[in-house]
Amino acid sequence: MEFQGTGTPLTETGLDRVCNALDVKAPALWAVVTVETRGFGFLQEKRPLILFERHIFHRRTIGRFAAIAPQVSDPIPGGYLGGALEYVRLHEAIALDRRAAVESASWGIGQVMGFNHQVAGFSSAEEMVAAMMHDETNQLLAMANFISGNGLDRALRRHDWVAFARGYNGPDFARNEYDTRLKAAHVELQESFPDLRLRAVQAALLYAGFDPGRVDGLFGKRTRAALIAFQTKQGLAPTGDANSDTEARLFAVAFPDGLVI
Repeated sequence: MEFQGTGTPLTETGLDRVCNALDVKAPALWAVVTVETRGFGFLQEKRPLILFERHIFHRRTIGRFAAIAPQVSDPIPGGYLGGALEYVRLHEAIALDRRAAVESASWGIGQVMGFNHQVAGFSSAEEMVAAMMHDETNQLLAMANFISGNGLDRALRRHDWVAFARGYNGPDFARNEYDTRLKAAHVELQESFPDLRLRAVQAALLYAGFDPGRVDGLFGKRTRAALIAFQTKQGLAPTGDANSDTEARLFAVAFPDGLVI
């Protein structure tokens, strides 16, 4: 399956690397992840999360495919199918113009547009996507580079959420209360930060076919139910806890090439 990678979730080491790149503390970075992203960078089949933008493809191909493929080339945004179905749209566009197609999708946890590959730190959209296929650390580094490349890292370090939201979301940021939501998320995250190891367990459950709900590092009913279902199938005691035996078996199933967290 094209664009399928290892799907490695964010680790503590990876988080430190991204925070160091921006010179910010983890709660500030994760406030942006919480408010501005989908929260996890991969689909169940370990392909990066994407959203294909038909109006960008239309623009980058000067509308030459609009008559034969209006579903992927239209001056008006829309036509979204969501989830894995966005890859159907992407591949339809790739059949017409691969470079423009890859540049016309947003990729990974931060949904960095392919055409922004240079400010994200890559020589091409394909190079950026290849890195993002591997792990969430690379996805977040691309997002961090986009933030610093647009001069928003200073606002993030100062916790100037109005300035950050204005630069990240545009002049209409207040309509969706992005600045207020960022500030609230930052306050909450200073008190309680997600458990990245539990988040890796949730990712592994997703990959293994057991829906844990949101991959967010927070233990809820759906994560517990998914753990019980996995434990039952594996012949383990159905405790609903991510104990060491369950974790080892789960990571072996979800990451057959190994996972270091």
